Amino acid sequence: MIRLRGVTRCFQLGDQRVMGLDAVDLDVAAGEYLSVMGPSGSGKSTLLNMLGLLDAPDAGEYWLKDEATSALGEVRRAELRSRWIGFVFQSYHLIPRLSALENIELPMLLAGIEPAERRQRSARLVERLGLADRVSHRPAELSGGQRQRVAIARAMVMQPALLLADEPTGNLDSRSGAEVVSLLEELNREGLTLLVVTHDAALGERAQRQLLMRDGKIISDQRQRRRS
Repeated sequence: MIRLRGVTRCFQLGDQRVMGLDAVDLDVAAGEYLSVMGPSGSGKSTLLNMLGLLDAPDAGEYWLKDEATSALGEVRRAELRSRWIGFVFQSYHLIPRLSALENIELPMLLAGIEPAERRQRSARLVERLGLADRVSHRPAELSGGQRQRVAIARAMVMQPALLLADEPTGNLDSRSGAEVVSLLEELNREGLTLLVVTHDAALGERAQRQLLMRDGKIISDQRQRRRS
C-alpha cells in the first residue's frame, strides 16, 4: 500500500539546515499496524506529514496505492488524501463553532456527498462510537475522550484505507486513552492500515510493527505477533 524510496526532506531554520527525513525507505502492506517512536526532532512528524500527503519530499519517491505522488500537484494530492487517508491528532482539531455531528459530516460536505448518504454514514459512526447523546454538543461541551471519538469518526467517515494518528492519547486520561486505543485497534482488525506516532512506549509496543527514528532515519524496524 505504501512504498518510500530514498525520501529526503530538509528544512531551513535560520542559518541551519535540518534533515527531517534522510533517504528513508519504507514498505507498508495494507492492514498493518505500526507505531513510530523516537525522541523529539527524530523525524516522526515529518514522516507522518509525508505519508499523509501534507508535504512533499525534496528527493526520493512515495507511492500510495501504486500511484507515484512526489511530483503531483496539490489538487491531486488533496483528492488522494480525501479518498485514502484519515487523520487523528493529539489536539483533536475540531471546529469549535460546529456541533459534534457537523464536525463528523464536514469531510463529506466538502467532498460533495449527498445529504442522505452523509446521514447514513454519520449515523453508523455515531452509534458505533457511543456518541448518540452528544451529537448536538459543541467541542467545548465534550470531554477529551469524547472529542477524540468525534475526531476518529470524522477521520473514518470518508472510509479511508490508511489512518494516521499523531499522539492520539496524548491529551487523555488513562481510561479515555485506553478506550481510544481499543477503538483504533478494532478498526485495524477490520482491515484499516493504522500508523501511530507516539512517545508512549506502552502504546508503541502494542503495534505489530515498531519503527524507531533518530536524526531523520529509521534505525530500527521490529515486528511482533499480532495481539488478539
